[in-house]
Amino acid sequence: MPLKSLSVLLPGLKWLHGYTAQDAVADLIAGITVGLTVLPQGLAYATLAGLEPQYGLYSSFVGGIVYALLGSCRQVTIGPTALLALMTSRHTRFGLDSGPAYGILLCLISGVVELAMAVLKLGALVDLISLPVTVGFTSATAVIIGTSQLKGLLGLKGGSGSDFINTMRSVFGNLHQVRRGDLTLGLLSISVLLLLRKLKTVNVTNRVGNLRAQQLLRGSIWVISTGRNALVVLVSSVLAYSQCKSLDSCPFILTGKVKSGLPSLALPKFETTILGKNDTHVPQNFEQMLSELGPSMLILPVIAVLGNVAISKAFGGAGLSPTRELVALSLSNICGSFCSSMPVTGSFSRSAVNHASGVRTPIGGCYTSVLVLLALSLLAPYFQYIPKAALSAVIISAVIFMIEFEVIRPLWRCSRRELLPGAITFVMSLAIGVEIGLLLGVGADVAFLVYRAARPVLTVSKLQTINGMSYILIRPKHSSLYFPAIEWVRSGISKALSTHGTAPIVLDCAHVHDFDFTAARGMGSLHKELAKANVPLFLMSAHKDIGVILKESTNIDFPTIDCPNDLESILEHTTDYELHSKMLQHVEANASELSKLTTNSA
Repeated sequence: MPLKSLSVLLPGLKWLHGYTAQDAVADLIAGITVGLTVLPQGLAYATLAGLEPQYGLYSSFVGGIVYALLGSCRQVTIGPTALLALMTSRHTRFGLDSGPAYGILLCLISGVVELAMAVLKLGALVDLISLPVTVGFTSATAVIIGTSQLKGLLGLKGGSGSDFINTMRSVFGNLHQVRRGDLTLGLLSISVLLLLRKLKTVNVTNRVGNLRAQQLLRGSIWVISTGRNALVVLVSSVLAYSQCKSLDSCPFILTGKVKSGLPSLALPKFETTILGKNDTHVPQNFEQMLSELGPSMLILPVIAVLGNVAISKAFGGAGLSPTRELVALSLSNICGSFCSSMPVTGSFSRSAVNHASGVRTPIGGCYTSVLVLLALSLLAPYFQYIPKAALSAVIISAVIFMIEFEVIRPLWRCSRRELLPGAITFVMSLAIGVEIGLLLGVGADVAFLVYRAARPVLTVSKLQTINGMSYILIRPKHSSLYFPAIEWVRSGISKALSTHGTAPIVLDCAHVHDFDFTAARGMGSLHKELAKANVPLFLMSAHKDIGVILKESTNIDFPTIDCPNDLESILEHTTDYELHSKMLQHVEANASELSKLTTNSA
């Protein structure tokens, strides 16, 4: 099959057209740089997810290969992230071998859901998650992830968990068991990581006169700053190796043995065994496993898609195909589940490293995958000396920048209403759980949208035509009038009549482009009620489609005008309105005379 035909099935192959040696070198450098970042992060995120460290590496190589074949944005790197690891950790705490079984099954289901979203063109669902809700969600998860790593940072034993309140209660209840070695190493690691992160923004090359020396120094600083996670993990591992070889009691809690070699290619398990009460083994069938995963089967894929689309838009612009990105992400998870992967998505931090490294094609992800596979084959025995405090430091120093305080001020100035869904998401995510917090935040946003549709803003004013005829102008500010709003509109017109007196009603439809059936029938009822009171109702600047909808729904020909001055020529031929108008004028004149007499007598 020719390459052109294969490109239809595997769009990523288009990168091979004109692929030069310079491209290969650039991709190789970027792939190795990203690999040095993903190795410590993969180990740390697996621990965060409640799995053995090797599962983080299993999750780090399949996505790079699949995305290289199917993806469209060269900067995107697929792999484990702190957010998905946290959401996975809610289902991996049942003991025995159930943790990997649940994590891998969740990866498969996430891929299937994402593929269904791609087929059904449902990628736009992520648009229901507004920026304030996203900020509240990511900030809450950053706090939860950071606090969940306090045990590793302080040298406390036990699982980190994903429950903010219980984690904090456990940490404060065991402060007397803090290990000085772990605490010192953890704090030093965080300090070094933050300083090295800041290092690349410091301009020290101006002090060097030689241009070649400046380039060499600038490149060295960039490499050290970019590979800071690997550097800190390497140094702390060497320190732990030397200390734990010479001392009977190791001053650090170590990661422990990491299974070496490649993962076996196999189907995810559809049944498992958990540890029940009194240490009994309780079998779980597929239905019970799905029941345990619950809302995560839908929420986790949506969050993964949201993150991946955001990264693709940030680096690739608006020309990318969301459906193609969905397919690439879904197959990364589906294929990864056969290699013991936990759920994966695009990583913003590693994608930024990839971009800064000068990657030219997604093939750079293949080089990263090769590096991860080499690490699994050759370096796994040495991973056991990595202190957990160092991995906790890697996670904490990464997630603290996910807390977006800077969004609060502009939101407070521009749209305070939008702060409420974000605050609900943040607080409820910490108090109850990230899934419930996200749902409540989205629900609050949708409630505001429904309220705006049900209670459109109506501008009411009493005006006059050129010849002095009075009329009441009703101008809706929304482009649609749907069934929840029609009673509100009718009520607004009634209030306008009672406030401004009887006059023709002009409904400005210049910005109204849609009616639903119920709203159209409501307009028909309103027209009949006003007709009984001899109050004519006119539609001004109504689109032709609006007239068709109203006619088909009510069998009423609503009078339409292009401007208010057209009222006079139409009302001249309306006998009922003329009589009613004269009667009103007579009543108003009598009322005016009576008012004058009352004033004079006083």
